[in-house]
Amino acid sequence: MTPAPHLTRRAVIAGGAGAAALAGATAAAARPGHETFQHGVASGDPLPRAVVLWTRVTPTAAATPGSGVGPRVTVAWEVATDRRFRDVVRRGSVRTGPAGDHTVKVDATRLRPDTAYFYRFTCRGETSPVGRTRTAPARTATPTGLRFGVVSCANLQAGWFSAYRHLARRDDLHAVIHLGDYLYEYAPGEYGYGRANTDIRPHVPAREMVSLADYRQRHAQYKSDPDLRALHARHPFIVTWDDHEVTNDAWRDGAENHQPAEGDYAARRAAAHRAYDEWMPVRMSGTAATGDGTRLFRTLRFGALAELSMLDLRTYRDQQAGTPAPSPVPSPTGGTDGTITGRAQLDWLKRRLRRGGPQWKLVGNPVMIAPVTFAQLPHDLVDPVNDVTGLLPRDGAPYNVDQWDGYTADRRELFDHIRDQGLHDVVFLTGDIHSGWACDLPYDASTYPLGDSAGVELVCTSVTSNNLKDITGTPPRTSSLAVEAVIQTNNRHVKYLDFDSHGYSVLDVTPERVQMDWYVIGDRADRRAGSSWTASWATRSGTNKVHAVSTPVGGA
Repeated sequence: MTPAPHLTRRAVIAGGAGAAALAGATAAAARPGHETFQHGVASGDPLPRAVVLWTRVTPTAAATPGSGVGPRVTVAWEVATDRRFRDVVRRGSVRTGPAGDHTVKVDATRLRPDTAYFYRFTCRGETSPVGRTRTAPARTATPTGLRFGVVSCANLQAGWFSAYRHLARRDDLHAVIHLGDYLYEYAPGEYGYGRANTDIRPHVPAREMVSLADYRQRHAQYKSDPDLRALHARHPFIVTWDDHEVTNDAWRDGAENHQPAEGDYAARRAAAHRAYDEWMPVRMSGTAATGDGTRLFRTLRFGALAELSMLDLRTYRDQQAGTPAPSPVPSPTGGTDGTITGRAQLDWLKRRLRRGGPQWKLVGNPVMIAPVTFAQLPHDLVDPVNDVTGLLPRDGAPYNVDQWDGYTADRRELFDHIRDQGLHDVVFLTGDIHSGWACDLPYDASTYPLGDSAGVELVCTSVTSNNLKDITGTPPRTSSLAVEAVIQTNNRHVKYLDFDSHGYSVLDVTPERVQMDWYVIGDRADRRAGSSWTASWATRSGTNKVHAVSTPVGGA
């Protein structure tokens, strides 16, 4: 997320039986007393016949995350069709040690498509909590529906992860899509709860993470949260990163929140990526092996109904322009517009967005792609809005340079490809900006709604990270309404906007439509905060436009 142009981020933040079995798995994930398996279990990247399984072992008291000490040990794993493991269908064992921070990642293969499984690990006589996972439908299958949880931006210092707790209680999800900012790099006191910048739970280690040990310890702290552990144990994750998994406003060769005194940026990013590979249930570079992955962008297919392409919009991008300014933006590498995707990733995405593939073309998109322009807002609102979204320069210039608006050549090439291919049913799923949006993606925003749309964008709110009401210290749905009105008046393709809520979304996919339901949690400082439905928007097949829906999937 980009701060106000005249302030750095650092300156801003300084001021049934099946249901019973699933419930048992979640409860086991949250129970204390697993001395060897202190960080729970997780699964991810489901394929029709395989899924990644993850855990971390603590074989001795000294073998803490990031310590680099402890013995190499053997960890056994099992996959079964029942929670009591009477029908074990796959088993194996792996070795782990301090070189991989005692993390374990295995690719459980030769499974059945579209099937729920239970899994567990054992090490030195202790058994892990039981996790539940689910494989994807067969490549040629025609599912009647798919359902995903959608989340992003979970800052542990800013509150409790109630959104995760509510998603973990659902038994109807195929997977959880995490769109980035799974964890944050800041030191205690640097980015907390609301205007007072209070730390609900201070980060560990008590400094900004820079080294490999720092990143490992921070991942461990996040996976010590009982609500996150419960969600990982209940559903497979499909993840990508944004900037805070390394540091704020990252680009290919640097970041806003990286100073020379913090060492070589390439070394810092490599450490962050290595820890992410070790600690997340994800296939990097196409493999579940830990610590050696470099490529995160990838595709997961769910039969003939949907394909999900997960983007990496930090590793390959050119540096952001210094301040928002009218297009074109000079590229540090020459030309008139930098790249946000990199050439190889953009070509890959265009190949995925093609005729003849699965019906719905879902794109996991860490930063917003919809074009946004503005009339000038009062200055007392510009800075708070920028701390949430980075969207508003004080002079009213048209876009946010940290998102696709700062890399218009890539967006134009992608939209032109969609139009040239005659594609429909393209849906971008986005996080990052701590607010909920539903947008059409016009080929020409200046003539909308007269022209066509390349697809739609659905943006989830943050789990805990500060939004507009938190920064201004005003009650929800008060001063934010003026900002939302200005944005929607100047951007008629922005159909829904909520700057004030925290929570999660549920995405429901059928052959007829894709629908996003937004759920709002209560106070982030309350670890028992409730959840309520607030809005639903959908796109019908073949339309490339969004419309409001009166009730969420399953009813309000």
